[in-house]
Amino acid sequence: MCMLKHSENQISRRQEVGRGLRLSVDQNGDRMDNPVTVHDINVLTVVASESYKNFVDALQKEMVEALTARPRQANEEYFKGKLIEAESASIEVSSDMAAGIEFYLVQNEYVDRQKNITEKYQSARENGTLAELPEDLKPYTDQIVGLIDGVFNERQLPKMQDDRRSRRNPLNDNFHRKEFQELWGRINQKAVYRVEFEPAELIGKCISALDSHLRVTPLRYTVTAGIQRDGLTYDAVGDGKSFRENEQASYQAETVTSLVKYDLLAKLAEATQLTRQTMAEILTGIQPSVFAQFKENPEHFISDASRLIIEQKATMVIERLTYDAVAERYETDIFTASQIVQDFSRASEKLKKHVYDYALLDSDTERKFVEQLDISNEIVVYAKLPKGFAIPTPVGDYNPDWAISFKESSVRHIYFVAETKGTLSSLKLREFESTKIECARRFFERIGSSVTNDHVKYDVVTDYSRLMDVVRSA
Repeated sequence: MCMLKHSENQISRRQEVGRGLRLSVDQNGDRMDNPVTVHDINVLTVVASESYKNFVDALQKEMVEALTARPRQANEEYFKGKLIEAESASIEVSSDMAAGIEFYLVQNEYVDRQKNITEKYQSARENGTLAELPEDLKPYTDQIVGLIDGVFNERQLPKMQDDRRSRRNPLNDNFHRKEFQELWGRINQKAVYRVEFEPAELIGKCISALDSHLRVTPLRYTVTAGIQRDGLTYDAVGDGKSFRENEQASYQAETVTSLVKYDLLAKLAEATQLTRQTMAEILTGIQPSVFAQFKENPEHFISDASRLIIEQKATMVIERLTYDAVAERYETDIFTASQIVQDFSRASEKLKKHVYDYALLDSDTERKFVEQLDISNEIVVYAKLPKGFAIPTPVGDYNPDWAISFKESSVRHIYFVAETKGTLSSLKLREFESTKIECARRFFERIGSSVTNDHVKYDVVTDYSRLMDVVRSA
């Protein structure tokens, strides 16, 4: 929280707000920067000594003033002398062409009397209904439209809204339905995992993997030469186009020297969550020629070696992983804990069977999936599980996508937890994703079962059709 007091100084309120944008720390001093929860935990509340409208208007005005370097009038003077790319070479906009562009804008009411861009142009541009340019200018339509877009247009700035109410996505009556509460009672159990294996077996597999697959790319550098363009313009400089590249060559570094001292054991131990002693045994066991690659490119060596070791570790984990339930359970408040700020640009249409009025979606796959869920006669209620619901795994916490309750007697598996992916091919899933999914299978096999036959089924599906195939199968 930060308090902005009224002041006569000239310090921009954008800077004042910026000083408050610091990531918080917990009681142990750990920075709250987990990608999963960073936007939910770190919320800056600004308390200003003026009305919301005045504060937002002033902040918006400063944002506009920060863009004063951009031209504001789409007139002949602006267009004259600009360079546009033709098929064979760059062409400079002549006086006649510039006058023609201005007349086109005036004739179609795309500019007002002061030659400012109008709402009519903005709407036509967004809808793809711009009037055709005159015949002599038509070959350069894309380039000319690009020049027009380069004029500062205040209408393009997003309007700030007081959405302290509209950003909330409260739970609805579906959350309290008996079917969802029974499903929630089957999956909200917390658990710990155990993995038991012999260190010597892991060390042997890691040595074999590094010897077979660790290939480090030697450091290379690229030399690029360029020359300043003729007919230099203000816009070209502003857009970073005043130089053009005319030669480029790559070379391999023959020797690598660095003032940075690497603690190789510490780096690998931290990345793989293994002990320094284990890492030392792995590195001393690999072939000397493989270890010699460290000198050629230390960063590449560390990143690839870490990845290969983690993959071997993950394989062994899946084979020997077990889950044990603990007394603690997830409380229902995790469904409301992240309601402070919501990004409604990713929201679905208003839904009928979801526990929230809207679902905040991560992909087109999820969008199509939820559309089918909401109209399905076999489904009673469903939920996009909040990020606070996490299954512990040796490669990081895992948050499943969906919890779904089906009508009794309509399918074999009434209670279902789903992960939606664009593909089921394990070759296209990242190693960590595949490992977490396999861990989730073990979790629900152990924790999601009950004394009745109505245990929780977990699987990965690509769409609604695949979901129905799974819940109807044995």
